[in-house]
Amino acid sequence: MKQYNVGIIGATGMVGQRFATLLENHPWFSVKVLAASARSAGKRYEEAIGNKWAMTVPMPDKYKDMIVMDAEADIEKIASEVDFVFCAVNMKKDEIKALEEKYAKAECPVISNNSANRFTPDVPMVVPEINPGHIDVIPAQRKRLGTKRGFIAVKSNCSLQSYVPALHPLKDKFGIDRVLVCTYQAISGAGKTFDTMPEILDNIIPYIGGEEEKSEKEPLKLWGTLEGDKIVPAEEPLFTAQCLRVPVSDGHMGAVFVKFRNKPTKEQIIDEWKNFSGVPQELDLPSAPKQFIHYFEEDDRPQTKLDRMTENGMAVCTGRLREDNQYDYKFVCLSHNTLRGAAGGGVLLAELLAAKGYFD
Repeated sequence: MKQYNVGIIGATGMVGQRFATLLENHPWFSVKVLAASARSAGKRYEEAIGNKWAMTVPMPDKYKDMIVMDAEADIEKIASEVDFVFCAVNMKKDEIKALEEKYAKAECPVISNNSANRFTPDVPMVVPEINPGHIDVIPAQRKRLGTKRGFIAVKSNCSLQSYVPALHPLKDKFGIDRVLVCTYQAISGAGKTFDTMPEILDNIIPYIGGEEEKSEKEPLKLWGTLEGDKIVPAEEPLFTAQCLRVPVSDGHMGAVFVKFRNKPTKEQIIDEWKNFSGVPQELDLPSAPKQFIHYFEEDDRPQTKLDRMTENGMAVCTGRLREDNQYDYKFVCLSHNTLRGAAGGGVLLAELLAAKGYFD
């Protein structure tokens, strides 16, 4: 595979830090640019981070002396030095949308962790095992933007990457009528650690702004269809969601209740999970888990602390599948929110786009 030079926009934040650690020894991607806000620009990365390094592994030496660039003022310079960028900035939604379009129009593709462009009709929002074909909308987006290379592709919200992968292999085969999901979300999803979020200790917060709307709407875009120059979201199944912040460092868990049109057996569901694989597995992409969905037979698994790092944090774990007296089945599922759900999912999406030639 060709080697690509990449930048991390928003490199000082928690997801930006996760991108940095994941890309330290990546076989295809080499980090050449770290960029952040104007207050960090001009500083060494180690200085810009200060005491806010949130990863459990040390900051890689290769980044410490890199000079942080200005994510907004240095767009043209950054675009001239890299083949594409990962974007994980903390700004207002309209500002993010404008920033990402500026990079794209500077002929620099953007792989975004942000939500600002998730419902832009010609921007693919991709979980690579679920809807890889949506990247085929990129030529239409380039036409709208007036670009040759530049485009924006996004990953979905971190919470739904635990339960949508578990539903996906069941949807076409058995038909899903409606889904109820309650998510129990780690504090790293808010960019926090226990040191910076003391209010979460011995506590559960029953509200995460915007999260329930994303959890109900985004699956329908993932399952949408490419029609002409846009992606048209699916109209079903019906989703309802409640999202809670819980005192866990990493890992989002979902409690799922699902009603089928053609009710499968428990054995059929488990068989679909165990045998499901997607394009990332077929292409043997570097960050792809060998087995996407892992089912646990034990009554008390998956557990966040024990199982979030399954397959380097890139697999989805399911368990406690049983019949329900109002829906057909209920189960729990788990994914690592800053790996599969955020930076790792972004890297996997970039690998898919690289393998399909979209950065060439």
